[in-house]
Amino acid sequence: MTDVEMKIDPQRAAALVSQIKTVRERIAAVANGRDVRLVAVSKLKPANDILALVQQASPPQEHFGENYAQELGQKAELLPRSIKWHFIGGLQSGHCKTLAKIPNLWCVSSVDTEKKAQLLDKHRGDFLLAFTSSSPSSPTPEKLNIHIQINTSGESSKSGCAPGGATVSLCRAVEAAPNLHLLGLMTIGDVARSVATGTGAENEDFACLRAQRDLVKKELGLERELELSMGMSEDFEGAIAMGSGEVRVGSTIFGARPPKSEAKIRD
Repeated sequence: MTDVEMKIDPQRAAALVSQIKTVRERIAAVANGRDVRLVAVSKLKPANDILALVQQASPPQEHFGENYAQELGQKAELLPRSIKWHFIGGLQSGHCKTLAKIPNLWCVSSVDTEKKAQLLDKHRGDFLLAFTSSSPSSPTPEKLNIHIQINTSGESSKSGCAPGGATVSLCRAVEAAPNLHLLGLMTIGDVARSVATGTGAENEDFACLRAQRDLVKKELGLERELELSMGMSEDFEGAIAMGSGEVRVGSTIFGARPPKSEAKIRD
């Protein structure tokens, strides 16, 4: 199966294009001219939906987020290499080798331990070496961009590195890894708290992530910017107002998701 053979329902495509256009307009309305990256979260949605947004959205949607390593790998094999994939789900050590071998995996946004960072670095390095040897004429895949996930809300149910010294140490390890690029910090935060935050009030999770970014830059002596990845369908506008450079939006674009047991890789 290739993208040429994959069927796209015209009505479904038109709805997706309209919905992503609305999200982009909402982002632009609060971004004050900043270039905020939109990651369309396509987990449990068929590859046909993704291809529709790649081919028919204007401009084409490039960045897509997936929560499950196996699903991401399967979709990456079906869909165009122009897509920039983001792994945004809970990262397990066993995922690292699989993910690192996806050529157009653009970012892993849920790194929360040094062990996982070391595994991603090792396996990406092995993959890049093997790819260069076997396909010398093909464009070489890039280093993996990394977001460090911070548990800003302190919820035991949430993954993420603890704010403070642990975050600084992990960022230092990623910064030193030859096959990784420290892109920034990410939080999911407490959605109920986010929704309850009134207009004009600062979201505590977003404020915490911003403070951690400033701490990391100071402790590591970084002159370049580190981006903040925060904000989802329920709260992305507030996140952008507090400095987010990337938002992850799924249901607002794709609609309600099916149960995992009923999801299809392609229609």
